[in-house]
Amino acid sequence: MPTPPQKDQTIIVYGSYGYTGALIVDELKAAGARVLLSGRKESALKEQSIRSDYPYQAVEIGDAAGLKQLLQRGAVVIHCAGPFAHTAAAMAEACLAAKTHYTDITGEYQVFEQLAGYDVRARSVGIQLMPGVGFDVVPSDCLALHLKQRLPEAEYLQLAFAGLKGGPSRGTAKTMIEGLGGGSPIRQGGKLVDIPNGSRLLDIDFGPFRSKAVCIPWGDIATAYRSTGIPNIEVYMAAPDKLIRQMRLSRYAGWLLRQGVVKSFLKKQIDKRPAGPSDKARESGRSYLWGRAWTDSGNMVVSRLETLNGYTLTAKTAALIAQKILKGELKTGYQTPAMAYGADLILEVEDTKRVDV
Repeated sequence: MPTPPQKDQTIIVYGSYGYTGALIVDELKAAGARVLLSGRKESALKEQSIRSDYPYQAVEIGDAAGLKQLLQRGAVVIHCAGPFAHTAAAMAEACLAAKTHYTDITGEYQVFEQLAGYDVRARSVGIQLMPGVGFDVVPSDCLALHLKQRLPEAEYLQLAFAGLKGGPSRGTAKTMIEGLGGGSPIRQGGKLVDIPNGSRLLDIDFGPFRSKAVCIPWGDIATAYRSTGIPNIEVYMAAPDKLIRQMRLSRYAGWLLRQGVVKSFLKKQIDKRPAGPSDKARESGRSYLWGRAWTDSGNMVVSRLETLNGYTLTAKTAALIAQKILKGELKTGYQTPAMAYGADLILEVEDTKRVDV
């Protein structure tokens, strides 16, 4: 068994053996970080420990005492075990109890809204609470703040992304299934307001290509609101016509898609798929983001961002932020990536470029 790591310089990766968790562990290993592997499956942790030479501790997410004991062994956790709507609160509570900094890789707007409510408690115990340290939502959050800085009086913000080459991982797909049958909110007048699925489309120039994009309930309707204060926010995803049609049809089957038995069946089908995109797909893939902010008077700014494949980016930004926390570079309380580290955080990632149009 590898030597137990020291708390003050240890990063705990919970859900370390999942597709994205394993990428994060590999990134931390390359950086020479001290890591403690964790999750609920001891057999998977043992195999990963042998491969990585990192120690492990198996803990169920519902075991509050066990989670606290785990988190007392590290300075920061990277929580990778979703769907986070079911796991984030338990991990955040344990972090508060253990006084361990919290990060996760969620993109679920509900989780961002929920954890924002922990701000005062996190400040009181001196920890940083930062959900969304991956592709969801580091690049888009940084782009949102950059647009706000270009146009401080902005009242409206639209963000869009493209480039999920190789498809989603099992974990991402299961999180998407959790949201089936629900609403499709935007931020309007500072409040979350539902719109019909597939009802808003844009034709977006991402730079190297143009694409039709559909409005979706992405995490930035929660995070960008707090990062920028802009009261009206929409997020779009590049999508083929087939997906847009499916989203529109889902309006009429919401009652069915909300049924637990339906979601359980769909998740079982997901388990038959590969864990996530192949290494080749990740290495050759690129992510493209676009954003614009404007005022009622007609002033407008547009910027674009190009960076790594979403899963590769998640591994790098999650590791980057965890290492910043170990260095004492943090702000206590609830933070978004851009709130704590600024609009240029994303530019610290290799092969990333931002263009003002």
